[in-house]
Amino acid sequence: MNNANNLIANEAKSIVQAHLDRLGDVKEHHLTEAAKLEKFELIKAELKKRNAVLVAHYYCDPEVQELAELTGGCVSDSLEMARFGRDHEATTLVVAGVKFMGETSKILSPEKTVLMPTLEATCSLDLGCPVDEFTKFCDAHPDHTVVVYANTSAAVKARADWVVTSSCAVEIVEHLDSLGEKIIWAPDQHLGRYIQKKTGADMLLWDGACIVHEEFRARGIANMKALYPDAAVLVHPESPESVVDIADAVGSTSQLIKAAQTLPHERLIVATDRGIFYKMQQAVPNKILIEAPTAGEGATCRSCAHCPWMAMNELDGILEVLQKGDQEIFVDPALAERAKLPLDRMLNFSASLKR
Repeated sequence: MNNANNLIANEAKSIVQAHLDRLGDVKEHHLTEAAKLEKFELIKAELKKRNAVLVAHYYCDPEVQELAELTGGCVSDSLEMARFGRDHEATTLVVAGVKFMGETSKILSPEKTVLMPTLEATCSLDLGCPVDEFTKFCDAHPDHTVVVYANTSAAVKARADWVVTSSCAVEIVEHLDSLGEKIIWAPDQHLGRYIQKKTGADMLLWDGACIVHEEFRARGIANMKALYPDAAVLVHPESPESVVDIADAVGSTSQLIKAAQTLPHERLIVATDRGIFYKMQQAVPNKILIEAPTAGEGATCRSCAHCPWMAMNELDGILEVLQKGDQEIFVDPALAERAKLPLDRMLNFSASLKR
């Protein structure tokens, strides 16, 4: 990025930090098994009453994922969350994740009520790509196709030609590159660099980053690998390039779970949000999962391998929003219509890959 765009990136980073400062420390709540099951029953009844289904991301806390499973909901990556919510017969979607996931659900299912346990749960990638600045960046390069990661606001999606998730990004950029298209990529610089390296595409990268994945360091993982030389290293491509380079498997959340099943190693060092461990351990019950170390510990790290916004999705919040219906996602219909076009392109392209 040029100097002007570096200034935009620095401003975006300050927005992320300001939001984290307002958020403060997210406290972990440890429920007894009896208390958890009691809340489950209350929430089940409310879900039935509202004809609602719970759609949860892999990075939510284990009890939220467990509840989604027990109530016929969905635990998955953001691409499958979008598909599931669109296709499910429920008239209300309770999205346990971060705000862009709720917005995406509303865009794809405008006739449904979309609720979230909290509307404060956002994403550093979303915050780090303000639509006004991004629009100026795109307007400065009119000969480029605009490809944005799903971790963006509805307004940014509406400015894009394509929306992608980490599970289909490489294939979509490969396709665009084969057509000779030059690409603007936003917002995650690390994922963008990974895609660029994999495809050789001509890409201009926005300077955003995930506060969880940016904290992983190659040196720390190498030190852990020295302790467990028989372990495989699994890395999400939102991590820095030096971390991606030492991985045995790189992929989206769903791809990492598949890699855990496919790799012969009995120990796995996992460099992504620790929320994934719930479903990954289900997939490989006989393997040992090890959290990859982050750049800091305790007060010196910003996420400690768990997104502070994902952690805001709690059972109490799910119960309360079902009872009150007050944390509802709204997207301007005209904006939603524009944002749906690049989302549909992604969904149709992804469906074609499965044929």
